Amino acid sequence: MKMYLISDNVDTYTGMRLAGVDGVVVHERDELKKALEKVLSDPTVGIVLLTEKFGQEFPDIIDTFRLERKMPLLIEIPDRHGTGRQKDFITSYITEAIGLKL
Repeated sequence: MKMYLISDNVDTYTGMRLAGVDGVVVHERDELKKALEKVLSDPTVGIVLLTEKFGQEFPDIIDTFRLERKMPLLIEIPDRHGTGRQKDFITSYITEAIGLKL
């Protein structure tokens, strides 16, 4: 199973691409919905990473997809602006999630 990133900024997208995770950068509500529909139709994707901004701005879209499907798993991650958590939160989050130290 693969991971796929849907990000609202190029920095997060670039960082995840360097880690080998494919993805897309979107900014608008319709773009997010289309990106989710596209990735959810791919049976090889097991985890979809979303930047937290989408969960805050468009919770209805995210919740709808979570309630309608069991796979893939939708996970919200902080972007480079963070959420007031510790500095190395993203690195430790990835380390815990996939077992690789970056």
